[in-house]
Amino acid sequence: MLKNLSFLKTVNTIILVLVLNLIGFSQILEPVKWEFSSKKISEKEAELIFTAQIEKKWHLYSQDIPMTPPATTFTFSENGNYELIGKVTESESIEEYDSNFEMNLKYFSDKAIFKQKVKLLSDSPFTIKGFVTFMCCDNTKCLPPTDVDFAFKFFEENKAVADSKSQEPEKVKDIIEEIELQPKEKKKEEFISESISTTTTASESKSESLWIFFVIALLAGFAGALTPCVYPMIPMTVTFFMNSSKNKIRAKTNALFYGLSIIVIYTFIGVLVTVLFGSESIKDISSNWITNIIFFLLFTAFATSFFGLFEFVLPSSLTNKSDKQADKGGLIGAFFMALTLVLVSFSCTAPFVGGILVEASTGSIIKPTIGMFGFSLAFALPFTVLALFPSWLNKLPKSGGWLNSVKVVLGFIILALGMKFLLVPNQALGWGITREFFIAVWIVLFTLLGFYLLGKIKFAHDSNINYIGVPRLLLIIITFTFVVYLIPGMFGSPLKAVSGFLPSESSFNLIEIISKSKGSAVSSDYKSNICEEPKYADLFKLPHGLQGYFDYEQGLACAEELNKPILLDFKGHACANCKVMEKTVWSDPEVLKRLHEDYVIIALYVDDRTELPESEWVTSTVDGKVKKTIGKKNTDFQISRFNVNAQPYYVLLDHNEELLVEPRAYDKNIDEFVKFLDTGIENLKKKK
Repeated sequence: MLKNLSFLKTVNTIILVLVLNLIGFSQILEPVKWEFSSKKISEKEAELIFTAQIEKKWHLYSQDIPMTPPATTFTFSENGNYELIGKVTESESIEEYDSNFEMNLKYFSDKAIFKQKVKLLSDSPFTIKGFVTFMCCDNTKCLPPTDVDFAFKFFEENKAVADSKSQEPEKVKDIIEEIELQPKEKKKEEFISESISTTTTASESKSESLWIFFVIALLAGFAGALTPCVYPMIPMTVTFFMNSSKNKIRAKTNALFYGLSIIVIYTFIGVLVTVLFGSESIKDISSNWITNIIFFLLFTAFATSFFGLFEFVLPSSLTNKSDKQADKGGLIGAFFMALTLVLVSFSCTAPFVGGILVEASTGSIIKPTIGMFGFSLAFALPFTVLALFPSWLNKLPKSGGWLNSVKVVLGFIILALGMKFLLVPNQALGWGITREFFIAVWIVLFTLLGFYLLGKIKFAHDSNINYIGVPRLLLIIITFTFVVYLIPGMFGSPLKAVSGFLPSESSFNLIEIISKSKGSAVSSDYKSNICEEPKYADLFKLPHGLQGYFDYEQGLACAEELNKPILLDFKGHACANCKVMEKTVWSDPEVLKRLHEDYVIIALYVDDRTELPESEWVTSTVDGKVKKTIGKKNTDFQISRFNVNAQPYYVLLDHNEELLVEPRAYDKNIDEFVKFLDTGIENLKKKK
């Protein structure tokens, strides 16, 4: 009996160890769990609710992002029993600049809620079916786009029910559990708690972004006060208030109200923009190529007006009417004098105000209000402070040609910043404008600015420069330093400080060329690593001039023919860390040399949507579904063969498809990657 017990304990221990090992080594990642529910809004309307629970450190991308990476999308199967009302809405997202994708991206962390309103056209039982496609990443890896099915049932047993399941990704399994969900009222405390936990991270990031925007608007306000239309009015306005009343306290009160009125007028403009456009319209503007082209043209018009080509002028009747009201005096007079200032200075402040509103339209709905408040606060500050301390007027620099110089300098900066709005149409319409073109334009613009500051270039309204003062000299040094900083960008330097304003596409990269040259010191014939023209060569390419395959069977056959080991590279079009590895690790001469000479590379894209011919379809042994695209076939191969679904993922194989060394994921340590490749070669030699 004791022997039997001892035997059973041994067996149980072995089973436990095996289970723990399976759990420990399993790398099938499922960071996003979906739950589906529905609720009736009225007799003929319902709301479909899609809730994504996201693991810590992972991000689920929003619906509202550019073409890359893939946005979260919802696809509904059509039938005559329902109609969609509007678009799928989503909870508050986080928006940040992603240096890997070189663009602003919206994403969710912790939790995301999507809702779709539907109109019910039938009283008989029916089901709304479809699937959600999503992609998620963490700081080191991305998962390929995943489809998750949903099915909402209505009028079964006179109840609105939904197939609800914590969905496993399609790549892992597709077990559908039909569970009737009874709508339950949440307690107020629970609702508040849930709302706080969902929005905390987003609120922190959003607050930081708004503060930065507020500071930028504040600086724009100070710059606007230094323009030729505004600066000369400061002493005139302050003197008017001090002389219009014998009571100094009343004069200062009117002056303070005058400054407050400026803030109210400009802030009202921001609020008006918010009300007129609304939250949804403002979100759509940021990704629309037509509006981005309009913004670019608007910024260009602002810049040329600062150069003196023309002026934005409001009808004189508006100014005259406001000026007459200002003559009434008192607080009413102060308000209309503020309005007169806003109207008179329009030709100089329009570029700033327009720029703030345009930039605000690409963010949240409160940005226009925050931006205009910051601008007006700085704009009104000189008038208010000098009204309180009129003796400081004597310390102000006198008006002169330097004011027009300020205006021209701002024109160059506005023109350079306006090019940012070409990024969206360039990507959406496939213009092919490269990174080098943007950098070249900036080099020309800021070089011209430097020569202008030196007095070598003059505009129509400029005065002669007899000498260069210290402030102008500092601007000259800053300008030409920036030009020198930009020059390496023409040859592949990342220019991290301004990368958010530049396209990612590059037509010439000297760094890659040099690396390629060094990496090919032993072998000058790169094509020795391929046996025949690779399939899908028109769709994919390898970096740094490397040659390889994009089909596993074809690459395997070539490796056997050349008697070389295989480097399996699981990657994706939208895999940012794959690109980071290629830029920082694969570009190293020692790595390139080994890749060129020693390995047959097979790059398998897991997110490509190219349809395969029916003869190449595969039925998954994991979820039993037919894989009809290149990406889904490669994803299924990675999971079924290596029990991994993250990218980048590097595997070294021999001709018998056996591992030569433990696979590697994202790791920017170049020495370790060289060791990884060398170990593969050594282990292959030991097998021979």
